[in-house]
Amino acid sequence: IAVVATVVAAVLHLAALVTRGVAADRMPWGNMYEFVLTVTFIGVSAWLVVLAKRPSLRKLGLFLTLVMVLLVATAELVLYVPVVPLVPALNSYWFVIHVSTIVFSSGIFLLGVVPAVSFLMRRGYEAGKRSFPYTLAKRLPAAAALERLTFVLHAFAFPIFTFAVIAGAIWAEAAWGRPWGWDPKETWAFISWVVYAGYLHARATPSVKRNVATWIAVLGFFTMLMNLFGVNIFFTGLHSYGGLS
Repeated sequence: IAVVATVVAAVLHLAALVTRGVAADRMPWGNMYEFVLTVTFIGVSAWLVVLAKRPSLRKLGLFLTLVMVLLVATAELVLYVPVVPLVPALNSYWFVIHVSTIVFSSGIFLLGVVPAVSFLMRRGYEAGKRSFPYTLAKRLPAAAALERLTFVLHAFAFPIFTFAVIAGAIWAEAAWGRPWGWDPKETWAFISWVVYAGYLHARATPSVKRNVATWIAVLGFFTMLMNLFGVNIFFTGLHSYGGLS
C-alpha cells in the first residue's frame, strides 16, 4: 500500500510539474518553488527505480517520503509564487542544459542523503546503541546495504553535477563575458563539488572508515541546501533572479 501510494503521489507530482510548465509556456525551473518541486520529483522517481531493482530496501521509503513531504510542504507554504514568464537572463538554450543537469543531479543527491543518514543510524544500532535516533533504524535494511546504496547514488550523480557546473561556466562566459566570478551561488556550487569529490575520494580510500566518508556525503547535502535556500534568501548576486520570484 505504501509503495502504491508513493507511485500515485509521483504521478500527481509529475502532473503538477507538467501543468505548471504548460501554464508558464516554458520548462518549470524558473524559481525556487519550481526548482524544489522538480528536485523532489527526481528524488522520488529515482527511489522508485531503486526500489524496483532492490525490493529489500523497501522500508527505506518511509524516511525518503518523509524528507520529500517536508520539502514539498516548504515549497507550497513558503516558496510558492504565481506563474510568471521566464526572465530575459534565463532565456537561452543553456538554461535547459545547465538547469536540467543541476536539477537531476540534485535530485539524486537528495535521494542519496537518505540512505547516508540511515546508514549512520543503522550502524550505531548494530553496534548496540539504543538511544534516539538509533532506535529509528531498528527495521531498516542492513548497514552494509545502505552504505553501498549511498555510494552508488553519489557516484552516479557526481559526474552529472560536474557537467552542470561546467555548463554553467560556459553559459556565464556567453552571458556575462567571464566563465567564473565567485558569485555566491558559483562559490557554493564549487564548495559542494569539492565536498562531494572529497566523499568519493574518502570512500575509495581503504584507510578511511565508512562512517567518516558517509558524514562527508551528509555535509555535501547541507552545502547543497545552503546553495538553494541560504544563498537565494540571504545573498544577492548575478543569480538573484533564481530566488523566490
